[in-house]
Amino acid sequence: MSRAVARVPATRMTRDERVVAILAVARQRFSEQGYEQTAVAEIAAQLGVVEGTVYKYFASKRELLLKVLAAWYEQMFGDYARELAAIDGARARLQLLIWRHLRSIRDEPLLCRLMFREINGAGDYRGSPLHAMNRRYTQFLVDVIEAGQASGEFRRDVSAPLLRDLVYGAIEHHSWHYIRRAGIRGARRVTLDIDSVATQITQIVCDGIAGHEERLDVRRLSELAARLDAHLQQASRRRNSA
Repeated sequence: MSRAVARVPATRMTRDERVVAILAVARQRFSEQGYEQTAVAEIAAQLGVVEGTVYKYFASKRELLLKVLAAWYEQMFGDYARELAAIDGARARLQLLIWRHLRSIRDEPLLCRLMFREINGAGDYRGSPLHAMNRRYTQFLVDVIEAGQASGEFRRDVSAPLLRDLVYGAIEHHSWHYIRRAGIRGARRVTLDIDSVATQITQIVCDGIAGHEERLDVRRLSELAARLDAHLQQASRRRNSA
């Protein structure tokens, strides 16, 4: 039995209010039913308007999907900029971006599925406004790495764009099972431990690109720990022989 869908009251709206309402319902429908399975007429019915009203604001269902995803990106841009401004240190900022991306996947797996299946592989994606937004989104991570390289926190002989691809590729590969299962009705739920995964990816990346001084500090700490351990063992042997 299909679940009842809440109907949006058909009140008189300004143009901007109508666009926001259409995008909200379209996002819900596309996420829950999939792009191909959603008819514009269904979106209109939930809004309490005729189908032609939707086409008054969006030329096609494809354009509507692109606008839904663009609105999602815009929301994330504001969140990222605000949260990054409150954090010091390239490593901490890198971990925030990794964690935030994982959280987006955990919280919106169906939107991510739409992005991967309907958009990324499409012939009209590269060079499109949405492609530009994706580049702007991943540029946050490139900027953090380059700032870390400038400060000496990260090595300068590693390509920032290559590290970007490594990070987002690892996240996509690791989370794909979670995303795929989220789109299958009745499938057993799987979890995505974003805290653990973010920490591990950050550690793997940062241990590999730590600046010279940071690597020296780690080595000094390791040597100090080894000397301390040897001293404690020697003291223990003296006590046992006394």
